[in-house]
Amino acid sequence: MSQSLSSPLLVLPDNNFRLFTPAILLIGFIVVPVTGSDYWLGAILVPFLILSLAGLGLNLLTGYAGQTSLGSGGFMSVGAFATFGLVVHGGVPLPVALLLSGLITAGAGLLFGLPSDRIKGFYLMVSSLAAQFFFEWLFQKFPWFYNYDSSGTIELPRLSVFGLDVSSPVGRYLTTLVIVVALTWFAANLVRSQTGRSWMAIRDMDTAAAVIGIPVYRTKVLAFAVSSFYLGVAGALWAFIYLGSASVQSFGIARSFQVLFIIIIGGVGSISGNFIGAAFISLLPLAIDHVAQHLFAGHVDAGLLQNIQKAIFGLLIILFLVREPDGLARLFKSFGERLTNWPLRF
Repeated sequence: MSQSLSSPLLVLPDNNFRLFTPAILLIGFIVVPVTGSDYWLGAILVPFLILSLAGLGLNLLTGYAGQTSLGSGGFMSVGAFATFGLVVHGGVPLPVALLLSGLITAGAGLLFGLPSDRIKGFYLMVSSLAAQFFFEWLFQKFPWFYNYDSSGTIELPRLSVFGLDVSSPVGRYLTTLVIVVALTWFAANLVRSQTGRSWMAIRDMDTAAAVIGIPVYRTKVLAFAVSSFYLGVAGALWAFIYLGSASVQSFGIARSFQVLFIIIIGGVGSISGNFIGAAFISLLPLAIDHVAQHLFAGHVDAGLLQNIQKAIFGLLIILFLVREPDGLARLFKSFGERLTNWPLRF
């Protein structure tokens, strides 16, 4: 997944998308809440935004800093269970709890990032996988982390932001949108800063980065902490804004792979690619399900129909990756360039 510092995927697609940012924000904050149905707001757009944020967290670590990880789901669970503990046991307001849970998750990511100075590549991925299983064991083992009924689930007593009830679909959507927009803006500026340039230098060749004076180990650990902060906030939003309640199984290894697929499909080392990949992961299965229901409803067993949908989804992912291994962000960039030069070149 190594990319050159001059790779256009790291800058140009996001620059192009930045041109449309005012229109996107206008649609997101005004048009969608007014025209969107409760189903689209709560069941489609909220998980799309949260998965985009989780993909952004992993992309900062893998796409920009070059450190592999399969523990995204585990760090999302840290954010969710930390938020629950802060709100229920500590009486902390939800917005403050989200920030603190992100910082707690950042601390956990920092600890699991400490071995990055000694191990790399596949072995670092295995280490992150160990973090995934450790957090699953931790939150199931100790009852303090979940509700008092010992059911292993977590649920906030009241979903409010500074006293305002945000339990409606519109409230959940706008709360998620504000957080995702703010953290995306911060990430976009971070990767263009000296820290982001140091991450990319280490990703491309850590030995050369050390020669030019970049503190490689400290910069790698910082990448783990920042990535985990984003994943922790995403996990808290997934549990309490989208699902309403959650358990350890909500953040299993399947969730880690889902976040990894988002950045691979959308584009490794791209801010906008996280949203493209999350849209692909979220919307394509719905489209396949809709088409399959019309084509095969009543003719194929429900279990077989579900397997057909998964096979089609997997085949489309393979086709996209064969057509454009750098992700859909690069594919959209190429199409935009051809469209700009039309009719002279297409």
